[in-house]
Amino acid sequence: MSRAARCTCSLCRMRGAVVVFVALDRLAVTAGAERLTEYRFHSNTARHYFCSRCGVYTHHQRRFDPDQFAVNVACLEGVSPFDFAEVPVIDGANHPRDTGGGELRQIGVVRFEPRSRSETQFR
Repeated sequence: MSRAARCTCSLCRMRGAVVVFVALDRLAVTAGAERLTEYRFHSNTARHYFCSRCGVYTHHQRRFDPDQFAVNVACLEGVSPFDFAEVPVIDGANHPRDTGGGELRQIGVVRFEPRSRSETQFR
């Protein structure tokens, strides 16, 4: 598992997920694969997957790096979005593929500071 991130593109802003990036061949859906539904928007490039039963976003094949999935950490066993004290925010609203190239830019960071240790036990 790599670093965590959030994105400012229109879809990511609405779902608010913290994601980690993994190579395509490193992701194994261990249950419920038959319930995953694919959604594409805007450039029709990135493949976004969500559960057709409950609607939760699980992962997507990245537009910027199609050899990777971005995986919703809330869908990973033993991992919580609150496990990450700092999460970089990527400027997906101004994606390089839309603005003429370059790299994805980090435009900020989301910080989580629990008031007490007991408040981090969400599992």
